[in-house]
Amino acid sequence: MFFNSYSFALFFPVVFVLYWFLTNRKLATQNFLLLVASYFFYACWDYRFLFLLIFSTLLDYFTGLKMYRAENKNSKKFWFWLSVGINLGFLGVFKYYNFFEKSLADALAQAGIHTDFYTLKIILPVGISFYTFHGLSYVIDIYKDRIKPVTNFIEYSVFVSFFPLLVAGPIERATHLLPQIQKPRVFEYNKAVDGLKQVLWGLFKKMVIADNCAAYANIIFNDSASYSGSTHLMGVLFFTFQIYCDFSGYSDIALGIARILGFELLKNFSYPYFSRDIAEFWRRWHISLSSWFRDYLYIPLGGSRGGRAKNIRNLFIIFIVSGFWHGANWTFLIWGALNALYFLPLLLLDRNRTNLDVVAQGRVLPTLPELMNMLTTFCLTAFAWIFFRSESVASAFSYIKILFSRTLFSMPQILPNRLLLFLVGFIIIEWMGREENYALASFGNNWPRPVRWGFRLALVFCIYFWSGSSQQFIYFQF
Repeated sequence: MFFNSYSFALFFPVVFVLYWFLTNRKLATQNFLLLVASYFFYACWDYRFLFLLIFSTLLDYFTGLKMYRAENKNSKKFWFWLSVGINLGFLGVFKYYNFFEKSLADALAQAGIHTDFYTLKIILPVGISFYTFHGLSYVIDIYKDRIKPVTNFIEYSVFVSFFPLLVAGPIERATHLLPQIQKPRVFEYNKAVDGLKQVLWGLFKKMVIADNCAAYANIIFNDSASYSGSTHLMGVLFFTFQIYCDFSGYSDIALGIARILGFELLKNFSYPYFSRDIAEFWRRWHISLSSWFRDYLYIPLGGSRGGRAKNIRNLFIIFIVSGFWHGANWTFLIWGALNALYFLPLLLLDRNRTNLDVVAQGRVLPTLPELMNMLTTFCLTAFAWIFFRSESVASAFSYIKILFSRTLFSMPQILPNRLLLFLVGFIIIEWMGREENYALASFGNNWPRPVRWGFRLALVFCIYFWSGSSQQFIYFQF
């Protein structure tokens, strides 16, 4: 069930009516309804994997209680590692077994040793990386005595499986979401309207920008040998906007839906393509994952303490693990390592926390140095996306070879004018709303009501008539 599907357009109004009007505002009833709705939502993908979600929830719920009630440190440590081991074990089997099997077989073949390892023919459960990280953060926080375990199983289950964030995040923390689940919620009209505006913007980003960009990016990447370097450049541009509008569009829809239901989820994107350096980009891109790795991997490894060599080691570990989290392919590892290389000069020069404010804050236009820094960061990021998008390392280098050939200076073979106009309009709106939580938060609020509503209806019109062919959200595969 996609957020942009007709089935969800039927599902959510039913949940909304039941949740706000037929539960008598009873907290326990609301939470139970959310759990049932979330399990139904997940089962619509593949009911066979619902048991895995429930098992993971039960595992972390009971090990959390066992750790808290443990009589000694060894007992607490046992339950902690049991939960971590099983969670990572499931993730390893479903997501990484075939990658390691093939990589080992290829390495042995290079040494003249031929093997016949068994390859698992399994489907990757949608959202497994996201709900596994929900559970891991909860277990780690209890182990570190940062929080106490939840005794109400329904409340904890809603935390893990809340349907707006279940399959593609944002990755929530128990300290942030659980208190909202445990306190009474009342309908607030202004928040609901704000949530609808964010849903509208998310749908526009996904269906008009991302899906149309995907159509052209797929044509170029899937048959790259047939196109010129300039067309390859267009392919990189299309994918760069596809992945941002696809994932941030999903996050906007998720945050908007949650706000309609009375929740505030963690912000997941903050206009990353307006970043002035790579460090700022990673503070603004997939924020919930970046902060998760910072708090649960980078800092425990020593963070920025312990000397320059350890700093560099930790930097590469976190970026390579981040790449590996995205998928079991060497292309993702290279993408992560490349971003670490981009980050390295900032770390060595202690300039990785230079740009903490919003670019051109309080001004209409950036300065020339700001503009050049944004363009440089955008180009570096777009280049790295080539590895992220490519099916293999060989195809990525083949794509790059053609990209930087003499044909780079020819006229592109694919130049969709309408899509380019949409991209220009999209960038302008995002730029004007860069100081807000999302681009439409205050955009046009001072306009006359007919103009304001006319603009929003125009977005609906674009979504209905100019959306691209339906594409699965990219991050569902992670």
